[in-house]
Amino acid sequence: MLEFVKNIFRKRSLKRHASSIPTGILPLTQIKSYVAIIDVEDTSYDTCKSAIMNYFRSMDIRGSVFFQDFRKIGSEDRLITSIQTTITKKDLDWIGRPSKYKLGVMEKEDPDLFISLIKEPEFAIEYLTKTSKARFKIGRKQMEGNLFDLVITDPAGKNISQLESWNAIKNYLGKIR
Repeated sequence: MLEFVKNIFRKRSLKRHASSIPTGILPLTQIKSYVAIIDVEDTSYDTCKSAIMNYFRSMDIRGSVFFQDFRKIGSEDRLITSIQTTITKKDLDWIGRPSKYKLGVMEKEDPDLFISLIKEPEFAIEYLTKTSKARFKIGRKQMEGNLFDLVITDPAGKNISQLESWNAIKNYLGKIR
């Protein structure tokens, strides 16, 4: 019953807060800023973060990498990423939306490009994707409503890392004119 109620509120929230900005595939020449979201549970997350930042820095495109960290963190554990750019379970409300603060930090970037390297996105990523005002959205798994303009899926029968997904995305970005 709770899941049913939660889904009603999720749909209502998505409808109310969805971005109305049209999206589509953009060439790098039209991208001035980006936001990327990566999962810290993927062992390649640190290398992936550096690869993303270095790539966009070389293109003179500003932006930030955000982290999804839904691990259970005990009192003796420490967060391994910046608290400003990390979305944890504690940052989600009862229906799974990120806090207004985290949304504000991301919105401040005013991205033209939104990239989600989350392999199995939960509602928080769906919410971030749908409410993002980015004009070009890339992900690893398409979500209801065709939220992503470009989807880079794992090859059949293979389980690839975020870094490998990023390298494929980078390859496509270089080809879009």
